[in-house]
Formats: sequence, structure tokens, C-alpha cells
Amino acid sequence: MKTSAGAAYHMKIARVNNINETIKELQEEGVWICGTDMDARIDAFDQDYNMPIAVVIGSEGEGISRLTKENCDFLVKIPMYGKVNSLNASVSAGIIMYEIVRKRKKVAKTSK
Repeated sequence: MKTSAGAAYHMKIARVNNINETIKELQEEGVWICGTDMDARIDAFDQDYNMPIAVVIGSEGEGISRLTKENCDFLVKIPMYGKVNSLNASVSAGIIMYEIVRKRKKVAKTSK
């Protein structure tokens, strides 16, 4: 919150005790769960995000647990080039959230 320059106050952010229970509850409410995983088959820039969505970002180094990955509706990866093979969790979150907003804005423009 301190480093967000106030942006975090305009986002829905949740801290939960049990991520897998929360995923199930969100899915029951019609929210799709997008997990991030470096071994995912879907490139984050090729995915359609035009739906109610929650994003799960794994911890740095360990990523998302096996059970949490299984509970996600789909997994995406951020393509990496060169010698860097992973990103800081906050950087990954920023990239994914920006891509969701970018794609939704593009869909909104084409549907007018």
C-alpha cells in the first residue's frame, strides 16, 4: 500500500486464509480464476480476459501450489526471453493486470 502511490485504494484486493476455499467460492459466483505459472501452455498475451476474473500470483521462487493450479480455471505464462527465466511477483502481477485492462479496453472499443 505504501509504494502504490494510492493506486491500491482503487482496486479490489483480498487477503484470504485459505486460497483454495476462496477460489471455489469465487467460481460459484461466476468469477473465473486465472493462475500464473511459468510452465503454462497459454501465453498471457493470447488469453481472452473478457469475463469476471480473479488473478492468482504465486510466491517468488515457489510459485502457485499444485492444488491451487488444479483449482484455477486456466493458467497463463509471461513469455521470457534471454537469460532471465522468472520475474518478481509484483512485476508479474502488474504485467498480467495491465494486459487484462488493455484487452478489455480493446474489446470495449470494437463493440461500440
